[in-house]
Amino acid sequence: MTDAPPVLTPEHRAALLAIARRAIRERARGGHDVIPEADDPALQAPGAAFVTITRDGDLRGCIGYVDPIKPLAEAVAHSAASAATADPRFPPVTPEEFPHLRIEVSVLSPLRVIPDPTAIEVGTHGLYISQAGRHGLLLPQVATEFGWDRDTFLRQACLKAGLPGDAWQQGAEIQVFSVDRFTDDLPIEPSGS
Repeated sequence: MTDAPPVLTPEHRAALLAIARRAIRERARGGHDVIPEADDPALQAPGAAFVTITRDGDLRGCIGYVDPIKPLAEAVAHSAASAATADPRFPPVTPEEFPHLRIEVSVLSPLRVIPDPTAIEVGTHGLYISQAGRHGLLLPQVATEFGWDRDTFLRQACLKAGLPGDAWQQGAEIQVFSVDRFTDDLPIEPSGS
């Protein structure tokens, strides 16, 4: 098993961002879910991905797949639509917001158990913490965006899972992953649509 996410070309990244934009547009307008037409084997291979939506720099939605249970293109489409309309922390995105939104796709490597928390590399590793049927995930960029050290990152992942902040020291399973993270400055909706 590799610690790296799948290798994606600039064309793959552009295609995934276009799929995410279309999925957000359709879902926000009450349309049907997007079923991507991606013939490329890299986009049809099972993949784990998260889509993060920000509005003027502030989080507006983030949902994804930890495990590669769908083709990557489908995982991105479903994650984008869900981040736009089903993140319980936010109201659904509206078409009026489209000019202010930015999409970021994070394609995940396979999870791997890390028995020694001191081996966690802040800014490189994302965290997936689980215990007693609860689990929480934080993407690698979250720690750097908030300026967290390793212990704070671990504590925040535990809290996100609904666990005590020190659960990582009390037997919670810690898994790490890396991401291929990409975005662009294209609008959700092309001009004139």
